[in-house]
Amino acid sequence: MDKARIYVTKPDLPPLEKFIPYLEKIWESRILTNNGPYLQLFEQALCSYLGVQHISLFSNGTLALMTALEALNISGEVITTPYTFVATAQSLYWRHLTPVFVDIEPDSCNLDPKLIEDAITPETTAILPVHTYGHPCKIGAIARIAEKHGLSVIYDAAHAFGVRFQGRTLLDFGDLSIVSFHATKVFHTFEGGAVICHDAGMKQHLDDLKNFGFRDEVTIEAPGINGKMSEFNAAFGLLQLQYADRALQRRRDIAARYRNALRGIRGITFFSPAEDCTENASYFPVLVDGDFPLERDDLYQLLKQRGIYARRYFFPLISDIPLFRTMPGAEKLRTGTARRIADQILCLPIYTSLEDREIDIITSIIRTTR
Repeated sequence: MDKARIYVTKPDLPPLEKFIPYLEKIWESRILTNNGPYLQLFEQALCSYLGVQHISLFSNGTLALMTALEALNISGEVITTPYTFVATAQSLYWRHLTPVFVDIEPDSCNLDPKLIEDAITPETTAILPVHTYGHPCKIGAIARIAEKHGLSVIYDAAHAFGVRFQGRTLLDFGDLSIVSFHATKVFHTFEGGAVICHDAGMKQHLDDLKNFGFRDEVTIEAPGINGKMSEFNAAFGLLQLQYADRALQRRRDIAARYRNALRGIRGITFFSPAEDCTENASYFPVLVDGDFPLERDDLYQLLKQRGIYARRYFFPLISDIPLFRTMPGAEKLRTGTARRIADQILCLPIYTSLEDREIDIITSIIRTTR
């Protein structure tokens, strides 16, 4: 990759020689997948690191979310956000569920709990909030609404690895939480994902579902799918976990440097960490409003011309995509908070190998734009 270019994210990779012993053991064992020893070790290590009871590993986060919806027998309508990566809504679509879009809060970009109850109908069975950029949703308010109306809560926590909220991992809330281990994430296994659950019975059910529904060689318990993580990805995850704390701290340092450099620039605002929360700095989003000399898209192009590849996460809104444009709630979002933020958002590069001098170049371009 051209080192003169600065991308919004680059995958963290440990030294190659550190991975060789893992590969040698996989070759010696000839166990490449199907709940092998590295997968079992990785699940145990993640449970210990995160402080949770049960994790089921998947080949990617989208399959993890689809399987979670099946495991809870979700049907009908699911209340969710239009401001997220499209896989959130696509997972509902593939399960023949109807997404019902609700607007977001301006300070967190998360689903606004005050608007949820008005969207509930007799067909509603679940709420699917997203911890956008790793910012925690209003967990207490969502839980109260769900309990009142008998709804399941599945958190799309794709961005939330390493975030601690009220003294525990953010992945441990809701009926189920889904995390992504895609190469662009804070913690990754090249490709991968997981479902975090609260009891052994659900863990077994998820494990059955991701393995075609097999409980043993001749017993098929459920209509399953192939969502298993390979030994290669699990081994890489075990190695990556040794570097996780260092990576998270570096990202926090980068975020702090951005905030210090961008503070006070007219037309540029950014998000602060939530109270009682340890951030993971999975992204560094800024809002470009009318007080800045350039429109958001013009700033995006200016940075691109200088070899800096920022991203407009999340633009367009899912409710603007033709497939979802006619879904419930989509029309009212044309002039909502999600629309405004989608039109202003720009995520600046952030990854552990990003150098301070590169951050200074990025912020200098923004600061000196006329």
